[in-house]
Amino acid sequence: MREIHHFINGEHVAGTSGRFADVFNPATGEVQAKVPLANAAELRKAVEIAQAAQPAWAAVNPQRRARVMMKMVELLHRDMDKLATMLSSEHGKTFPDAKGDVIRGLEVVEYCIGAPQLLKGEYTDGAGPGIDMYSMKQALGVTAGITPFNFPAMIPMWMFAPAIACGNAFILKPSERDPSVPVMLAELMEEAGLPKGILQVVHGDKEAVDAIIADPVIQSIGFVGSTPIAEYIYGNGCAAGKRVQCFGGAKNHMIIMPDADMDQAVDALIGAGYGAAGERCMAISVAVPVGEETADRLIEKLIPRVESLKIGPYTAGDDVDFGPVVTAQAKKNILGLVQSGIDQGAKLVVDGRDFSLQGYEDGFFVGAHLFDHVTPDMDIYKKEIFGPVLSTVRAKSYEEAIGLAMDHEYGNGTAIFTRDGDTARDFANRINIGMVGVNVPIPVPLAYHTFGGWKKSMFGDLNQHGPDAFKFYTRTKTVTSRWPSGTKEGASFSIPTME
Repeated sequence: MREIHHFINGEHVAGTSGRFADVFNPATGEVQAKVPLANAAELRKAVEIAQAAQPAWAAVNPQRRARVMMKMVELLHRDMDKLATMLSSEHGKTFPDAKGDVIRGLEVVEYCIGAPQLLKGEYTDGAGPGIDMYSMKQALGVTAGITPFNFPAMIPMWMFAPAIACGNAFILKPSERDPSVPVMLAELMEEAGLPKGILQVVHGDKEAVDAIIADPVIQSIGFVGSTPIAEYIYGNGCAAGKRVQCFGGAKNHMIIMPDADMDQAVDALIGAGYGAAGERCMAISVAVPVGEETADRLIEKLIPRVESLKIGPYTAGDDVDFGPVVTAQAKKNILGLVQSGIDQGAKLVVDGRDFSLQGYEDGFFVGAHLFDHVTPDMDIYKKEIFGPVLSTVRAKSYEEAIGLAMDHEYGNGTAIFTRDGDTARDFANRINIGMVGVNVPIPVPLAYHTFGGWKKSMFGDLNQHGPDAFKFYTRTKTVTSRWPSGTKEGASFSIPTME
């Protein structure tokens, strides 16, 4: 049995807590590895090492830190297939989708090559008589990230790349469900030239999370996961005086207007609703056709497409549309919500409950499901399913459709499909959701913009990656400077002005 280790101070370190979690192969249901679950003492050791290493790294000039990022990009391209294969074997997503996971993280590393420009402060010459003012962006110190199972390459890189480029040390607590790729990324960062102790991986569960929250040296926490845990970490992290950004659940609506290109809309729903078995925070899980005729056309085209989706193990390569979900418990939760939809009166027009794959009967496969006539009071509408389930809510008008998305407690992403520019512009301006697609089904911004939802999908003031990341991982210090001119002016008891 393979045993995964922590990565501390540049070394693979066995766990000492005596507690372990199983790492499954989702396609077969077999346990393929054990991962240690750290206690507070193990986390503290990593923090002490990071605290000792960080000042020297912060003193390295931004250009040289950027060179580490340049080398990391090269290494990620070199090991792309290796990373994607390991990612697929632990998560279950298809090999092409796993490569996309790595690439979207790589793009943030590429953005961080611009650290010398992004870390420049401001300068005002002659702000007052003989007075100059300038600002500096300085590293926080030791930072931490708690990342989810569904993007074990992308989201860790979204966090640690800008944190490290800013001069911080970073402690990563990845999901215990697919922990190998984060360790591989830390190894690559050190191969790229990162000093030991600056990026460390500590595996764990709630005990490790609570230790991160409580540790007085850790200055900031990033988190991506469910909304209840996001609220817990945000509330307790802020109470502990830390800078915190937490990204929670989602229920992403896609509105289909009567004038939409229906074939384009169906293609978008198939990919955005069922890709990665629906285990994406930006998955489209609610289709909102406007008008009965639009809804009938949409369902008529969706049914054969959903029924023909190919489900299988990642080893099948490009012949598979999506793979298994991550655990047996995830499968149970998804099927439980499907049953609730049936019990509460939704029409299940494509039923994937009996799906079984020959030779992989013990795998965590869930068939594709399509619901019609879903209403906002149903659990399958209110809750994040995180599975291959698409719900259709019929709206009588555009105003009703936009109201559905605006009234939902989650506000991560949304999309509209239309040929009408006025409608698209109105939608983009009015919608109270953080990321908006116009004829784009998964509106995940590129690395040089920022990623973040609204409402109960995000807790904190700054988004992930892009310019916000360099704000989140630095503090601004403003210096007011005057050199003595030899003229004595005496003490002043008034508030300073530049008059």
